[in-house]
Amino acid sequence: MRRIITATVQNRSGVLNRITGLLQKRQFNIESISVGRTEVEGVSKITIVVDVDASQKLEQVTKQLNKQIDVLKVSDITDKAIVARELALIKIVSNSQLRAEIQGIIEPFRAIVIDVSKDSLSIQVTGKSEKVEALIDLLRPYGIKELARTGLTAFQRGQQPQALQENNSFSLLN
Repeated sequence: MRRIITATVQNRSGVLNRITGLLQKRQFNIESISVGRTEVEGVSKITIVVDVDASQKLEQVTKQLNKQIDVLKVSDITDKAIVARELALIKIVSNSQLRAEIQGIIEPFRAIVIDVSKDSLSIQVTGKSEKVEALIDLLRPYGIKELARTGLTAFQRGQQPQALQENNSFSLLN
């Protein structure tokens, strides 16, 4: 079962190592992990995608993570309304004859060419993991020379004001 966990932590040496060590000790497979500074000085957010056998095991680990020094908050946001994105940089084999064809493939994905050389194109794509994976699959026949992915980064959507929650005819997603 794939779960998305976020941890807000003090930005100090060894914090990431302690968190990943705890997950490793519990035999969680980390599918992706991303870390970055937040809007608060000295605080970072870690987004971890893990493969877990049982929800009870996950609950135990989140409690243990919350007890870790430098960990401010841990949340399992898998079943919540979230905003989640991934970034991928894809370098593919290309020549001048193929560039227009490749541009036609990447355009619907809102991907952009970020570097051009004599024998390759570097492409940047952001979005849901499924979108990134779909573009990679379409570009694979051209020959992927190099691929770098950030892993998922996510947080919960903002809460709707009470008036909006009561009015069923209005949606923030329209």
